Order: sequence, then structure tokens, then C-alpha cells
Amino acid sequence: MRYDLPIYFQTIQTGEYDPSTGNYGDDTVQEVKKWANVTDSRTEFLALQYGDLKEGNLIVRLQNHYSDPFDRVRIGDKVYKSVSVRDLRHKKTLILAEVQ
Repeated sequence: MRYDLPIYFQTIQTGEYDPSTGNYGDDTVQEVKKWANVTDSRTEFLALQYGDLKEGNLIVRLQNHYSDPFDRVRIGDKVYKSVSVRDLRHKKTLILAEVQ
């Protein structure tokens, strides 16, 4: 199994309120790059394993654990949210759904 695709765990910091203008500042996004094995999930497998999940989910496998909190994951130009996280003995597996 090759861990050859870069994925980015994103943490979103909301903008602070500016009382002089009454507006909020822009959100900032911090990214942490990790290398992963990414495969597309089959609908039949997901229905058996996890119940009713939508088509187009990705299964992401990390070689080591990643325990820092994150809001979403970016792969290429697409952004995904975490549907399921599973910590194995030495690896971590995530099921991601695309954010619309």
C-alpha cells in the first residue's frame, strides 16, 4: 500500500469581531500536510459496514496516528468532512464525505 497522496488537515480560526465597523474579520485556515493512501469507496461496502452513506465518499488511510483536532480535510481542490474515524494499532482510517 502506497501513501503517495498529500492531504491537508485544516483548522479554521474564525475572524474576530471589530466593534468600530461592526463586521467580523476573515476566517484563517491552518493546514497540516500528511501523506495518505486514498481510495474511492464502493456503495455496497459502505451500506453493509456503516449503514446509509452517500456515494462518492473516500477512504483515507494514514500510516501513523494523527491526533490533533481538525475541522475538515482538503485533497487537491476539494474539501471533505469526516464521517467516521477509526484508530488502529499503528494506523488511522478516515471516511470522508465531500462538502458541498
